[in-house]
Amino acid sequence: MAQAELEAFKSSMGEAAAFFVDHLENGQHTNGFGVKSEDRDTSVQIGDRSYVIGGSHEGNPLFLGVQIHDKTTNKWSSPTVLGTGPKPCKGYSAIVLKQGRILVIKKGSASDDSIWFLEVDSLFVREQRKLLGKEVVAWSKGVRGNAEKPIVISGPSGVGKGTLITMLMKEFPSMFGFSVSHTTRSPRCMEKNGVHYHFTDKTVMEKEINDGKFLEFASVHGNLYGTSIESVEVVTDSGKRCILDIDVQGARSVKSSSLDAVFIFVCPPSMKELEDRLRARGTETEEQIQKRLRNAEAEIKAGKSSGIFEHILYNDNLEECYKNLKNLLGINDDAPVNGVEVEGINLPKEHTVTKMEDKIMIQETGEATKNDMIVLDLSSINGGAPGRTRGIVLDTVKSS
Repeated sequence: MAQAELEAFKSSMGEAAAFFVDHLENGQHTNGFGVKSEDRDTSVQIGDRSYVIGGSHEGNPLFLGVQIHDKTTNKWSSPTVLGTGPKPCKGYSAIVLKQGRILVIKKGSASDDSIWFLEVDSLFVREQRKLLGKEVVAWSKGVRGNAEKPIVISGPSGVGKGTLITMLMKEFPSMFGFSVSHTTRSPRCMEKNGVHYHFTDKTVMEKEINDGKFLEFASVHGNLYGTSIESVEVVTDSGKRCILDIDVQGARSVKSSSLDAVFIFVCPPSMKELEDRLRARGTETEEQIQKRLRNAEAEIKAGKSSGIFEHILYNDNLEECYKNLKNLLGINDDAPVNGVEVEGINLPKEHTVTKMEDKIMIQETGEATKNDMIVLDLSSINGGAPGRTRGIVLDTVKSS
């Protein structure tokens, strides 16, 4: 793009309505839009509150800290920070967006760690603030591209949901994946951390549960087991659609979280059919069979009446049920859907930032600059705290 075209592009974007955010090490203030930078902290003014972003969270050098100053009371507070946040770095730019979000752009960071959203007054944050009874903010990572919703599949033992999932994974191995669960028990022989489970300390997992980082969890024989939001997002980041095989109680927890998922409940054609299947296994005692049948009856009732599940499948014929499952997921036998590409954003080390409506313009600077400008279109972003904010559209505007 020639220089004249570049200037015309800027003009068409409404440059007069823009505001600029200086890098922290410049020690400069912005042009009056309530954002300023001092030392390594970035202060963002929203109404009577200043959100100071910088330092480390609760003394943990791995996560960026957030402090709130209320002008009306002249008091500082340390909010509960939900989600896995960015690591501290040398400099940040912060821009106030709609829907109670602050866009945080990190300087000199890897492409998968450069764009973050801090939610300070979004619907999710307001709900968590009311639920927890204290001040809350939440992080989510900015990612290019969109992804298919994760799939939650529930059903009583013996209904065949495990077989359906196995068939799906076998036919489309590059399309679907499982999240790696967390547990506080010790690894068994040949088990590898991060492969079979994320093995963690009980006090650490309890804190992360309280911080809203888990979709669902349960205590089994004194040990905690659970699915973290981050573990599901990692599968999605790889371009695969995450499948969660959990019970109704776990599905209820996921439904009340910020994760936007598809909920499917698998039913037997009848309780008699389910009993026949359990007996055909030949692996349980009569007492165990009766217990499973009681649990199944309660779970089926909860699954149908809870309002959690958008889709209910009846597994009276495995092949037909599997075909219905694929139809629900939008999979065409003639043209299988490929994994959706999601990726981070690679920013220049030296740059300035400009906001114009839903577009963020990042201008490369420095002696060796090519005067390229990266434009982030945020008009279609979706998802959010405490996981990923997806749907960022990126374009690079080149000079002559």
